[in-house]
Amino acid sequence: MIVNAIDTGWEIIYQQAHALLAAEIGFSWKPEKRPRFFMQTLAAIAQHDDGQKDWTGQYALTPAGAPANFTQLPFALEQAQQVMEEARFQGQWRSLLTSLHLSFLYEALRGQKKEWDAFLDQQRADQKEWQKKLKLRKAEAQHAYDFMQWCDRFSLILCRRELPEMERTLEISQGPDKLKYEVKQLQNGSVTVHPWPFEPEALTLEVEARHLTQLQFNSDQELAQAMWSAPVLRKTWNLEKTE
Repeated sequence: MIVNAIDTGWEIIYQQAHALLAAEIGFSWKPEKRPRFFMQTLAAIAQHDDGQKDWTGQYALTPAGAPANFTQLPFALEQAQQVMEEARFQGQWRSLLTSLHLSFLYEALRGQKKEWDAFLDQQRADQKEWQKKLKLRKAEAQHAYDFMQWCDRFSLILCRRELPEMERTLEISQGPDKLKYEVKQLQNGSVTVHPWPFEPEALTLEVEARHLTQLQFNSDQELAQAMWSAPVLRKTWNLEKTE
């Protein structure tokens, strides 16, 4: 989950909700810049954070009892394996993109544990096999994954409240077209991206968030109960082309 500290406590966004927002971002891209198997790509983006580990014990809490942001949690091999298992039911393309994403996230862990290395080795082997079966060049697969990663990064910027103040720009990442994209929040509250990658000249993005006033919890179960009973708010961003 994504955890933001706010004046009244915690703002929490489920990672699956962030992934859905990432897919909505990708849905609006200009048609001529979309990857192959576009709908399957959107499905991979929307579901790339599925397979979350069950909340048992204190896995979702910091040592101080606060809700743990996803960046504070250790790598869970079981979760990564479950993500891949679920992807396989929707076909080779989603499996390929999901596997590339896991390699992107966890390749830096190589050499720490034998079972982690085995998992990473399996991803490399499977990626080659899926590219062969789909008759894809490596560059074409990378183009699609770069699209997925860009949408994921932009969604995280919005969900984690990373937009700079005073109309300063923030780099999103290099897009699948090798262009550098930057985001800026305007004085009127709207958000713009340069260069503009979307088909419409204005669009609205939304994600569900939960607000908690309780600051500390004794167990994952207590946190989960508070989450389900917390008010659900819709965070909204209005994007507009300014070029």
